[in-house]
Amino acid sequence: MPSLIDLRRRIRSVKNTQQITRAMKLVSAAKLRKAQDRVLSARPYSQLLREMLSSVAAATRGVEGAGDALLEIRPEKRIQLVLITGEKGLAGSFNSALIKAAQNFLEEHAGSQVVLELVGKKGRDFFRKRRPEISGELVGALNNVKYADAQALAQAAIERFRAGEIDAVYLLYTEFRSVVSRRIRVDRVLPAELPEGQAAADYIYEQPPADLLGQLLPRYVEFAVFQAMLESVAAEHAARMTAMDAATSNAAEMIEKLTLYMNRVRQASITKEIIEVVSGAAAAE
Repeated sequence: MPSLIDLRRRIRSVKNTQQITRAMKLVSAAKLRKAQDRVLSARPYSQLLREMLSSVAAATRGVEGAGDALLEIRPEKRIQLVLITGEKGLAGSFNSALIKAAQNFLEEHAGSQVVLELVGKKGRDFFRKRRPEISGELVGALNNVKYADAQALAQAAIERFRAGEIDAVYLLYTEFRSVVSRRIRVDRVLPAELPEGQAAADYIYEQPPADLLGQLLPRYVEFAVFQAMLESVAAEHAARMTAMDAATSNAAEMIEKLTLYMNRVRQASITKEIIEVVSGAAAAE
């Protein structure tokens, strides 16, 4: 049976941990509000960009020499997977689920050569010792997501795709839905997948549609990477806030159980001392 001192020390330790988890929950909640605002602001632009691209692509169909290299579909012999994980832990299963999804992707494309582009410290630390095919890593950028970082990553992938070094580029990240809802997504960004657009007669183009397509496609890829980074950051903060809230509640339950157990131990100790005193007095008579 543990002593009262050991139980008091353990209760004090759990209380200190509870204070830390409660503070981390509040910090994540504040960061989540900012990240959520950025995600919600970026989604309408992404939707309009896709609609514009689909319309321009529809206007170029059937025009000789109007096809863009970023739309060329080739056998996927060499694939680049951009994995976006978190920079820190203590976010529940957020990072482990992404890493598992990446491993499933590698198994599904075992017949192809998959090259990893790792964004985030957790994914980098995991695959650095396990995967020799790593084309690059971007650590620390998710602490303050900037369009320039996403642009540089996208431009490098575009150049490799145009040069024929890779046949497809996929993004693997977590889509933010709500505080308690997230979804892991695998999106192909190269060759670009565009929905069927409206008829070309709906718009009047000042420039030839083929020229517009060549200018908009790189922007589309850049913004797809940027939006994936924003979504991942918001989802990570939501996961951490949920995990810290659960940890705080569990700490409260543990404190309650330890306090009850400590009181029972103290009561048993007092009862034992009383019995010893009474027994000694009875023996002395």
